[in-house]
Parts: sequence; C-alpha cells; structure tokens
Amino acid sequence: MEEKSETLNGSVERIVYRNDASNWTVLELESDNELHKVVGVLPMIGAGEVLSLSGSWVDHPNFGIQFRAEYCERHLPVGGDAILRYLSSGVIKGVRQATAVRIVEKFGDKTLEILEKEPHRLAEVRGISPSRAARIADEYARQFGLREVMMQFSEYGLTPNESFRCWKKWGGATIDRIRANPYLLCSSGLYIGFERADRICMKMGRPADDPGRLEAGIIYVLRHNLSNGHTCLPADKLVNVTVSMLGVEHQQVTDTLEGLVSRFSVKEEYFNNRRFIFLNHVHRAEKYTASRISMMLQFPPPSVADTESRIIKIEKSRGISYAEQQRLAITQAMKKGVLILTGGPGTGKTTTLEAIITLLEDMGQTVAIAAPTGRAAKRISELTGKEAKTLHRLLEVKWDDEDIPIFDRNEKNPLEADAVVVDELSMVDSLLFDSLLRALKTGCRLIMVGDSDQLPAVGPGSVLHDLISSGELPTVQLTEVFRQAMQSNIVSNAHRIVSGQMPVLNYRKGDFFFLLKQSAQDTMQTVLDLCSTRLPANYGLTIGNGIQVLCPSRKGELGTREMNRRLQELINPASDRRHEMTVEGVTLRAGDKVMHIRNNYDIGWTKDSGEMGQGVFNGDIGMLESVNSRENTLSVRYEDRVAVYSSHEAQELELAYAVTVHKSQGSEFDAVILPLYNNIPMLCYRNLLYTAVTRAKSLLIIVGSSKTLANMVENNRKTRRYTGLCYFLQDSGELDF
Repeated sequence: MEEKSETLNGSVERIVYRNDASNWTVLELESDNELHKVVGVLPMIGAGEVLSLSGSWVDHPNFGIQFRAEYCERHLPVGGDAILRYLSSGVIKGVRQATAVRIVEKFGDKTLEILEKEPHRLAEVRGISPSRAARIADEYARQFGLREVMMQFSEYGLTPNESFRCWKKWGGATIDRIRANPYLLCSSGLYIGFERADRICMKMGRPADDPGRLEAGIIYVLRHNLSNGHTCLPADKLVNVTVSMLGVEHQQVTDTLEGLVSRFSVKEEYFNNRRFIFLNHVHRAEKYTASRISMMLQFPPPSVADTESRIIKIEKSRGISYAEQQRLAITQAMKKGVLILTGGPGTGKTTTLEAIITLLEDMGQTVAIAAPTGRAAKRISELTGKEAKTLHRLLEVKWDDEDIPIFDRNEKNPLEADAVVVDELSMVDSLLFDSLLRALKTGCRLIMVGDSDQLPAVGPGSVLHDLISSGELPTVQLTEVFRQAMQSNIVSNAHRIVSGQMPVLNYRKGDFFFLLKQSAQDTMQTVLDLCSTRLPANYGLTIGNGIQVLCPSRKGELGTREMNRRLQELINPASDRRHEMTVEGVTLRAGDKVMHIRNNYDIGWTKDSGEMGQGVFNGDIGMLESVNSRENTLSVRYEDRVAVYSSHEAQELELAYAVTVHKSQGSEFDAVILPLYNNIPMLCYRNLLYTAVTRAKSLLIIVGSSKTLANMVENNRKTRRYTGLCYFLQDSGELDF
C-alpha cells in the first residue's frame, strides 16, 4: 500500500525510547485527546513540547499502528505545567525533576523566557550556584539553537536529523552560514546531495550563476564521478557536464574552475597533453602511491639467497613440480620488494602464493595476509591455511563522526609485518591502497594477487590495472591452465569468455549448464523453480546452503530487488510463526538469507563455543535466525557465530537470496544461478560475465537468452576509468610525499 504524507499535531507526553547516537526516538504524542505512538529521527525532543509532524501512518507487524515522522516543526511548551514536564524530562543536562520544580515555582510561565534572555537569574533558585546556572544556560542555548535550525530549515525540506547534523557541525553559526552559502549543505558528513541544496538555493531566490553554485557544481561533478570509479576528469568534460547540469554559460564555469585551481581547492595535471582535474584528497592518494611504489622499487629488501634450492626443497616436501611461470613468480617475490601475481582460474595462483608464504616464513619473516572483504579474507585463509584479515582490520580502522575510516596503522605506527600479501587486488580502490602503503614499514615486501580480467573496485581508481599498465612493477601473469582445472567446464568456459569466445552451451553433464528461455518472466520462473525444488531435489543444495543467485543489476525485472522479493515470498513467506521487522521499507523475516553491506567492527557476536567478539564485514552472508520484538533486535547466524543487531544497525542488512555480481566479488559459492535476459545494456559487458562465472565453485547455471549472453561476450568495453596512477608511476623519478 502506497504511503501518503499526512500531518499530526500535538504535545509530547512521554519519551519511550531514544538512541543518542542515531537520534531515533519513540514517543507518545497527545493529539485531540488521543495518545499516539510516534517514531522517527527526532533529536533532543522533550516531554511538554508541541510538535507539528509530517509523515505517514504505518502498521508495524510487532508494534501496531504508529506514526512515522519525516519532518518536524517544534514549538516551545506554554504554561507552567507544560514547562515543568519539559524541564523534568531530562532533555536539558543538569536539570532533573526536583530542580525543574524549583525553577518553575520561581519563574512560572516566564521560565523559558528567563532561560533565554536572563539566564544569570537561575542563581536566584535555591540550590543553583552561579556556575551551575551558567552550565544550564549554555545547554539551553544549545537546545534553543538546534530548535531554531530545525524550524528555519524545515520549510526547505530538511529532515530533523539533517538539521541536527548541520547544527552539530556549525553550532550557533549554522543559520548564518547556510544562508550565506546553501551549498555548504553538500559538505562531507551531511549526506545532503547537490540537487537538494540547489533546490534550497533556488527557494532562497539566489541567481542561477551564483558563484557558490558554480563552485559547488564543479565539486559535485567530481565527487559524483568518484562513485563511477574516476579519480579525476578531463577538464573539458568536467566543464561541459557542469554547464549542462547548471544551465549557465560555458565561460562562467571555465572562469570558476580557474579560480578553484588557483586557490588550490582542486588539483590539475596534464596527461598526454590533456588537462585533468582532481579532488585534493584523491590526487594526494594517487601521488603518494606512485612515490611509495617507486621508493620500494629503488630500495628493495635484501634479496633471498639460494631461492632455487629453497623452491626445490618445497617441491620435494609437497610432491609437486612448479611450472616455469610459477617458479618465476616465486623467485621474483624473493628478489624484489614488490610483486604482482595475476592470472585466471586454474592457473595456480594459490599454489604459487602458498610457496611464497612458506619460503618467507621459513626465513623467519612475519607475513600478514589480507583481502578487501570479509568473504575474500576467509576464502584466502581457507585456501592457504593461514590467518587472513580484511584490509580494514589489518590497518586497525576506526570510524569518525562522518563515517569516514581512520586507520591506526600509518606512517607513525606501521605494521610489524616483514611482508604483506594482498589478495583480490582488483577490488581495492585508490584510497584504501594509499592507506595500506602508508602503513608499511621500510623494507616490507608487498605481494599483490589478483585477476585483472575481473571487475574493478567499487570505489574510485583502477589500482591493479594501473599498476600492471604502467610497466614499472615486476609482474608475473600465470597463463597455463592446469589439466585438472581444465576438466571443469566452468574453468574452460571462463577462459573462452575472457578471450572473446562464446562458452560451450550444449553440455548435458558436468558443472556448466545453459537453460534457454523466451522471456524475462520465463527466466524468473525458472530461477524460482531451481532454487525451491530442482536443485534441492537433484543436488541437495538449498538457497540457504550452497545456492546463490547473481544478477547484473539491482533494478529491472531480473534485478536483485525483484528477485529477492519473489524468492522471499516463495521460500520464506509471511507467517504468524515467523517474526519480522521492517527496515527502510524492506521486510526482514526470521529465516531470511541476508547480507551485511558495510564493515562494522562494533556489532557483537557469540560463537557456538561460547567465545565472544565483535565485527561483521561488508559482504558477509548469513541467515536471520530470530527477531526479538520486545528488545527490537535481530539475530543473524554467520556460520559458527551469531551476531545481534539493534533496529538501527539492521539498516546494514539486506536480503541476499540474490546479490549483484559486483557484491559477489571475492566470494565463491557451491552453485551459482545467473539470470540473463535483456539486462540493462550498460551492464552487459564481458568482464562482468567473467566475474559472475568465476564465482561458481561446483555448479553454474545460466538462465535466459543466448543473444544477451553473446552480447556480453562480444562487448569488451571495460568501463573506462579516468585515473592518474599509471601516469604518476611512469613519471615518479622525483619522490613526492
């Protein structure tokens, strides 16, 4: 049922629950002699306040009818009784019920006026010293300032939480600063997009060519394109896009860009006689990366003597014989400070990596192994038998108030490791790679492993591609596919795809199958049948244990949103016996397959053995075991441990019966089902298909159109990314830190 915006006016009777970190509040509101439950992000609301709310009525499966507030206009309580309830609610630090009674007894209906205009008079109240009066006055001023911000900007569509974040950033200067330049709303940590700031600016009557608007537009285009993978943009493209977006003259944007460059608000570089523009922090990251790599190549750690005899010793102990390329990779790792090891499935990357780690450890070297995601770290740990961490955990991440990672491991506090191995380097973006390099001690070896034919990182940059393309780093590409691996149709077809050939589709047995369908509806129904009946009956696999549906996109008839809705409805339908919780419009139900979508090192978990710890990582997939309606929590099982989420933390969960190919990077699944039928054209390209196929460990089933499949194989348009790293590496003679 579509929710309609409605209004609700009344006075706050009681604060039922408040989360001070998120400002999520549950309160009781009296309106027309009725008591209503209201939920929403409502910062610092106190009993006795009069609220004008906009939002919608929702029927929560566990808590019944409640009003979900999206916007809030606050009014100070009027009259002694209302003022007493307000001050007694604890909303003002330093004032409890007994103190509130004495203040109201003294000043009556003028209490709030005294607090605002003559706060020194609080010292006239018994038990309140001048210093305490000053503290109470300061706290009330903070409250009053926030209230003013919320009231002033509610007319422009800012939510209470957005107003709170602005007030937290600028305090009493918030209103003046935003009125002077509404585009400050685009600042980091406020999460207010340029389009909304632009609408607010227009409502304030600002002209289209307002200087603040022109500057903010340029910065917005640069920031927006970070999410498209670009670390920089050609100046001509940047200007043209900004002109089109803002509807202003070309010369105005050009002049504004020159001003930003001259004030060092952005950085410029020339590559092949073409001018490129960077955001400062991204430019700094790529320049540092090139400089540090250059230094590591110029001053490598001591070369390992007798490498060949050491390799022979490992071969004898394991009863194997390394191929020529594998031996070259092992030798290079021992001689150089930096190595890139790349290759497709079945080429022996893991076997080679095991030998490198063994040789280093036999020499008494401390080796740290890491990967970009929790699932990738677990996978490399299982393959090598060695402990592996996420890069964030290796670097000992902390998150600031704006959700930006800060790493404890850095130049001043480097890692103790003598060698660091990074797997799935294709998933590492420029900013994270920069942070890793800053944490390496002098003389530390860096072994980087990845498949350059897979999708690039979700974040900005194309680190693995640029490192290889520069030609500056020792790189070994394993190309020989071992006989045992070639017995897998998944492996052989993966290599056909990456070389631009159609995979063989007419297998009647083995691990690779193609099911031809004539419509998106037939494709969807076949996927549903495979997950619910056919694979469980024939292979003993279930959607919760072994089967993973991968989709090229989130949207569309065969995107993850619709696929998850249909699979949840089929496999885990609503029932009186299954508790559920609605989070951000998505129903999470006991028995659902879910994915955690952001590294969170604070969520607690308990292992089946009783061991306790903290941390759930981006890409972790588990089963939602239970929903506790009374405590408003969820319990999710991740293999041998159960993590407990608050309702606020549950926003980091989404259904995972189907996930995007991008989200599957670094993972392997027993059985992969890949629906392909007239998918979004911009997502129909070769390395997306290749990445999807190589996620399957034992069984791959492609369902849909052979034409769509052929289009993906033929389209080798790897998404073009504008980056500076390759150029910086090739021109890194002068070290720049």
